[in-house]
Amino acid sequence: MQLRPPAPVTTPQARVILIDGTNVYASRPDGWWRDRPRAARRLAAELDHLCRMTGLTCTLVLDQLPRNGEPPASTSRVTVMTAPRGGRDAADDTIVARVGALPDPTRAFVYTSDRRLAARLAALGVRTAGARVLLSRIDRVCRAGDG
Repeated sequence: MQLRPPAPVTTPQARVILIDGTNVYASRPDGWWRDRPRAARRLAAELDHLCRMTGLTCTLVLDQLPRNGEPPASTSRVTVMTAPRGGRDAADDTIVARVGALPDPTRAFVYTSDRRLAARLAALGVRTAGARVLLSRIDRVCRAGDG
């Protein structure tokens, strides 16, 4: 199966893809809670690989990491943002603000399994999919790239 990249992301019709990062990496029961910065770096690397293989770009939005944790670096395909404040719904509020600032919020697509965030986004006309959908896509693309 050959992956065809979508239209270049510079077109007006391009989707703006955002990922609720902590929600996605926390959906894996792999001990992420012992090293949140490492889990964030792993997800960022996987997203970079996915985006390189598909021609997409995305924005990874993270909750604030522990004081000793550095967020992953942005790449040419993955922009990494950390919520400007800590606490409950910080990354959610960042995602909603980012989408709300778009000229056409309906062009956004967000990966999250957070039902409250998904409801807030639906009110703006934004489509969402769960963390498992994204992780399955990452797994499929990574397996195809290895074989």
